[in-house]
Order: sequence, then structure tokens, then C-alpha cells
Amino acid sequence: MKEQPNYYAIISAEVRYDENLTANAKLLYAEITALLNMNGECFATNKYFSNLYKKSIVTISKWISELVSNGYVSTYYTYKGGTKEIDRRYIRILKGGIKENEKGGIKENFKDNNTSINTNTTYSNNKGRFKKPTIEEISNYCIERKNNIDAETFYDFYESKDWKIGKNKMKAWKACVRTWEKRNTNKPQGISKIHLHLQKNMNVKEKLKQQFKQ
Repeated sequence: MKEQPNYYAIISAEVRYDENLTANAKLLYAEITALLNMNGECFATNKYFSNLYKKSIVTISKWISELVSNGYVSTYYTYKGGTKEIDRRYIRILKGGIKENEKGGIKENFKDNNTSINTNTTYSNNKGRFKKPTIEEISNYCIERKNNIDAETFYDFYESKDWKIGKNKMKAWKACVRTWEKRNTNKPQGISKIHLHLQKNMNVKEKLKQQFKQ
């Protein structure tokens, strides 16, 4: 008989009574809380969850998408050096999750709940601090919202601005995506200005390269 995980999980009231979540998504949320490492992250794969619950990887992906779209978890990826090949996916609890001051709760048992699929990482859980998205995250969000925003264009634009809006550091990149949607709908010429800005930056870089060669 295959050994089953013996750690415990937590489902907060906020998650339990959310009518936008299916029962299976809530169950998966609980499993994710049980797999959090000491940095508050889970990097179990869809294949792991698929084997655990005897469901297809596509089904697991849908459950995770439910949690992401309702703001309970976020996902981000690390890539193999110098490539766009995904090395590992991380899932992080956003809300309705585990409070650090819970007595006798999961915080005191983080170490016990670490498994071979969830060892410590060097990432820190800086709650509330802006984290630059990957092109894939932007692309997935745009697909989810069914807009026509090009993820690479969005990324390059804000990368050139050091992820600032005016003089202030960006706080929520998804909100910026939604702003771009409005520009696409109401002011089509707004996107062309963005492309013009990017093209200008590329031209400056090209001139600098040529000067350096001379």
C-alpha cells in the first residue's frame, strides 16, 4: 500500500465559506498549507497533486487557477540559467492563510511538515513587498483575462522604467495590466505610444553599442 502524507492541513473560514471556490479547490488549498516550507512557499508539482488525488494534471491546474483568480495563492517560477525553461514553480499563500502568531498551529510545525518535495529555499517571504513578475506570469494572467496584451511588451516597458509608475514603485502589476486593457478599449493609440517608447530605448542602446565598437 502506498504511504500517504501524515501531516495536517489548515482551511481558514475565509476559504471554507467562499462560494466562488469548488470543494476540490478548497481541499487543494489545505494541502498547499500543509506543504509550506519555512519560507511560506510550496513547490509541489501538478504531477505530485495529480498522483495524490488521482486526478488529471489538467484538473489540478484548474483547481490552482481557481485559487489564483480568487486571490488566495500566487505562483511564480524560477528558470534554468540563461534559458526560459522552467526549473521550479512556487505557490505562495496570499490571504485566508496561516497567521504567524497562531499558537500550536502550523508555524511551530513547519519543520515537521517539510518533505522531500518541499525542502528549504533561499527565498524570503516578504509579505506586501512588490515582486517583479515573469513574462510567463504576465502571459498567464492576460490569457486568463482574455485580453490582447503582449506579455513581453508589458514586461519590457516596465523593465525600462525600473517597475515604477511615475516616481513611485509599482505595487500591483495586475492592476497595471487591467489599466492597459482600458487603454486598448478606450485609447488604442496608447499602446502605440508604449511601443514608441520601447523603440526609442532600443535605438539609444544600439547607438551606444556602435559608439563602443568605434
